[in-house]
Amino acid sequence: MVKITFIQPDGTTQTVSAEEGLTVMEAAKMADVPGIDAECGGACACATCHVYVDAGWREKTGAPSDMEEDMLDFAFDVREESRLCCQIKVTTALDGLVLRVPAKQF
Repeated sequence: MVKITFIQPDGTTQTVSAEEGLTVMEAAKMADVPGIDAECGGACACATCHVYVDAGWREKTGAPSDMEEDMLDFAFDVREESRLCCQIKVTTALDGLVLRVPAKQF
């Protein structure tokens, strides 16, 4: 199992275990991570699973696709480290991944 830590705006953390092959959003939803609403269910059709990828993990999570970039236009407080976690596949290379949840999704 891959461990992923979500940091809330108030600094509280929640570490979840995720199976390879899932998306980070699916793992977050199964663990009831606050702030990951995922209203579209992972279809990259909303921006309610917006997260900030910590600097040390950005290369491993990859760059957003053009479609993801378009959806991020609808997110609140988009930054260079912004990603939609429905577009990040869980792999063993992401064991220990740290993500920050924005103060609001949109």
